[in-house]
Amino acid sequence: QVQLVESGGGLVQPGGSLRLSCAASGSIFSFYNMAWYRQVPGNERESVAAIFHSGTANYRDSVKGRFTISRDIAKNTLYLQMNSLKPEDTAVYYCNTYPAVVVDWGQGTQVTVSS
Repeated sequence: QVQLVESGGGLVQPGGSLRLSCAASGSIFSFYNMAWYRQVPGNERESVAAIFHSGTANYRDSVKGRFTISRDIAKNTLYLQMNSLKPEDTAVYYCNTYPAVVVDWGQGTQVTVSS
């Protein structure tokens, strides 16, 4: 079973930037579209950005122009560059396959945007 390990979260002031990484233990990027998801306690997990086999990406409206998803297939690593962060971006961020989730969720990485 492939494992996903997210990292790169932290505390950042509004307007700041973070780069999240998701390392996969196997070569799932060759077989699946991938996405970043986020969850706030009490809310459902939502997709934030997805990247397809072709390399094209789509984004939730609230993050368009601020977040960029990318991948390094050779390194089995997915990235999320987050700029101009807002307090409403505060959440635990996860990666997984998209749109169907076929891998167990990792532990996620906490992103907190606060002054």
